[in-house]
Amino acid sequence: MYTTYNPLIMIETSAIRIEKTTQSRINELDENNIPFGRLYSDHMFLADYKDGQWQDLRIVPYQNISLSPANSALHYGITIFEGLKAYRNKDGEVVVFRPEANAKRLNISAERMCIPAVPEGLFMEALNELLKIDASWVPSAPGTALYVRPFVFGMDEYIGIRPSENFRFMIITGPVGSYYTKPVRVKIETKFSRAFEGGTGFAKAGGNYAASLYPARLAQKMGFDQLIWTDGKTHQYIEESGTMNVMFMIDDVLITAPTSGTILKGITRDSVLTIAREWGVKVEERPVAVAEVVAAAKEGRLKEAFGVGTAATIAPIATIGYEDEVYDLPAADDSFFSRKILKQLSGIRSGEIADKHGWIYKI
Repeated sequence: MYTTYNPLIMIETSAIRIEKTTQSRINELDENNIPFGRLYSDHMFLADYKDGQWQDLRIVPYQNISLSPANSALHYGITIFEGLKAYRNKDGEVVVFRPEANAKRLNISAERMCIPAVPEGLFMEALNELLKIDASWVPSAPGTALYVRPFVFGMDEYIGIRPSENFRFMIITGPVGSYYTKPVRVKIETKFSRAFEGGTGFAKAGGNYAASLYPARLAQKMGFDQLIWTDGKTHQYIEESGTMNVMFMIDDVLITAPTSGTILKGITRDSVLTIAREWGVKVEERPVAVAEVVAAAKEGRLKEAFGVGTAATIAPIATIGYEDEVYDLPAADDSFFSRKILKQLSGIRSGEIADKHGWIYKI
């Protein structure tokens, strides 16, 4: 028995309805060759928001869904999502890293997009039950995980600009390997913008990512893997990358842009900064000027740069492109902060390092 509820009132309801697949596809999983975002587990969770409350909670076999051609999410981008990972620890147990933080952030996005809140109890119960059923899909090979994608989208059949009244909350999962298989090459973007103050940049809204694809494609044609976005007004300050927050180690100071109305409040970002401060590393959350980063790279004071995010975890940056110049960074070794922090996070997830923050949720 668990609770679900409308945005304001908790209501007692029956357990999640479960329909298990009659034929598992687990034989498709090769832990030594897992493409990112291509393979999905046997089951998925669904709930529908109608008449002011979340209802019809169910776990069913992974399958296509039916939508009206007039679906509001298709036409107006009324959709938000989260991303988190489940791992197998040293004892073979399935654990999830900071899922409560994802539940909270989903609702921050929901408020901005006129979507009803998904109660944290519902989020956690759905996650727990789904991962119990598909526990065999959680890989154990080094560098692998089960990626978890919760998302909510409008379900109204209405061609007109207004908030949707009906919604669907879903969770799908799939085994993944490394998002980046080698240090990344990034380009500082100074023409196109990802977000503006007062917009939706802080939310994990689908439209934010759709708008970033064209500039990213241009950068990829130039040999870069990702963009580093700058502020939409002046393009003078670093914001974040397309798939992660960005950090710089300049003169032994760990520097990153503060989260704001245009920068996603990354959960991995928060974890890294928390540990860095505990280690006695000098941390500065402040506006980071492009000119400062470029000057540090020219002068050899930019010791390392890396991205932090759920998909990539820690992604060392090998090259930074700016205007017509390219700056190569030192190759990472075990003395680098990014290597040490990755080892620390991996140890916490595996249970080899004590989880003193309560970040690990056991299924």
